[in-house]
Amino acid sequence: MVVALVLAMALLAPPCRAAAITCSDVYGDLLPCVAYVQAGGAVSPQCCGGLRSLVAAARTVDDRRTACRCLKTVAARYPGYVSRANTIPSKCGVSIPYKISPSTDCSKQAHPLDPFLRFLHCCFFGLM
Repeated sequence: MVVALVLAMALLAPPCRAAAITCSDVYGDLLPCVAYVQAGGAVSPQCCGGLRSLVAAARTVDDRRTACRCLKTVAARYPGYVSRANTIPSKCGVSIPYKISPSTDCSKQAHPLDPFLRFLHCCFFGLM
């Protein structure tokens, strides 16, 4: 009964307005990481903060796919830095669901429960 009610609510609920993350947002959040990617050394707290900010901002499937495509574009332009860039998430204690690479398939960047979680977030908490 509860499952039927939730499914009915999902079908009748108005669509949520998706947050629109842009490559400018992605690049702005990760700008503090450029020094590490280019020269190595320690990852700055600002870099980790930017990565955390990006992960927090990329709440929807579309946002995560956009962020992935932006990072994929940069990886294709600067392939010599990809290896070091991929160490940033672990150094910052942040998990991202893919490796930064020119060959990453960004269309697969979604959690299996995303449609359901998006519905719950929209209907019970609202998106701004």
